Amino acid sequence: MPDILMNFPLLAALLGVFSAQFLKIPIHFYHTKKIRWELFISTGGMPSSHSAAVTSLATAVGALHGTGSTLFAIAAMFAIIVMYDAKGIRWHAGEQAAVLNDLVEEFRDHVRESEKFQEKKVEEQRKELKELLGHRPSEVFFGGLLGILQTLLLSWLFIS
Repeated sequence: MPDILMNFPLLAALLGVFSAQFLKIPIHFYHTKKIRWELFISTGGMPSSHSAAVTSLATAVGALHGTGSTLFAIAAMFAIIVMYDAKGIRWHAGEQAAVLNDLVEEFRDHVRESEKFQEKKVEEQRKELKELLGHRPSEVFFGGLLGILQTLLLSWLFIS
């Protein structure tokens, strides 16, 4: 077990996730003046913890084994794929969830108006689809930048 506690790439990646998730709270507060602690464990938002984790991992592998190593190539390609997915597929799934949620609301409004449906408390029965599945390009970029910069600092402090 002690070996895992000294695994620099793993620790850097975990710190990338933790710091990105934590930063979502003050960034959201800055924009809305509301504190939402649940953002620490939510998906989506600024910065991308996926991007921070995989760029931290790739940066740490590059710092330890060199950017010409096979291990760095694997980590870098893994980072590129994860960041592409976070920006592309997952973002579009979130957009579709938003449209579906709007359609459900419009349908419920229509039912309420035509049949006095308020008594059934449909709002309590409904679970909204998760709309924050993916990231905007800027969220992916800044998550990646966070991962790289913090891992370069860590490698300077611990490896040098």
